[in-house]
Amino acid sequence: MINVIALAVLPALILLFYTYQQDRLQREPLNMVGKGFLYGCLSVFCSFFLSVPAMGLGLFPAEIHSFGDAFRQAFFGAAIPEETAKLFCLWLLLRHNPYFDERMDGIVYAVCVGMGFAAFENIEYLFAAGTGWVTTGLGRSLTAIPGHFGFAVIMGYYYSLNHFDRYRAPGAVWKMWLYPVLAHGLYDTIAMTAEVTPQLSGAITIAILLLCFQMLKWAKQGMRNHLIADASDASTGTGIDEQ
Repeated sequence: MINVIALAVLPALILLFYTYQQDRLQREPLNMVGKGFLYGCLSVFCSFFLSVPAMGLGLFPAEIHSFGDAFRQAFFGAAIPEETAKLFCLWLLLRHNPYFDERMDGIVYAVCVGMGFAAFENIEYLFAAGTGWVTTGLGRSLTAIPGHFGFAVIMGYYYSLNHFDRYRAPGAVWKMWLYPVLAHGLYDTIAMTAEVTPQLSGAITIAILLLCFQMLKWAKQGMRNHLIADASDASTGTGIDEQ
């Protein structure tokens, strides 16, 4: 049991540690980092309040038999409820957080929530895999965990823009939800298509890896942009436009 949990959680913790290390100007308190991770675990249960009614309303099927089924399950069964739950938990974490005083902080806390969600979800998948837990764990460490990391960085990037640069980036208020949903929905649609066309599983795996690679590149650039902006404010003493 310990080995299964370790393999499930370790990839998420590595990406969380990487993000924490990037916040070089003023790192967040470890107790807040841990709180964000726990909020991410709780967001798994929050997502059920949206996905269960959505299934009851027939917005997505329980089983996938076509590309349309994959698309609807990807968005209405996964992307929309999960990213909405994560954004809600991120808002709870940051609404009265005195340490949220730099743009990079939004990314750090969003990754805390995202990796908490990913770790908890990963534990469920690995235990469900039975004797194949090692293969499942290694595969998800290269796909699903980096995917959730990418979604989290996108969310945190625009959350900070909305908080600190609202008048210069008015669209950030909806982008912090919409863009993670679109990225997550695209990822899951590609992945779930394998259930309809298993003969293309190799090509689908390559497509998923390429998508994850692109999101990781974007995540690195997003962190760099916020770090540069924070450093510029710190050096000039102009502060940030917190609203």
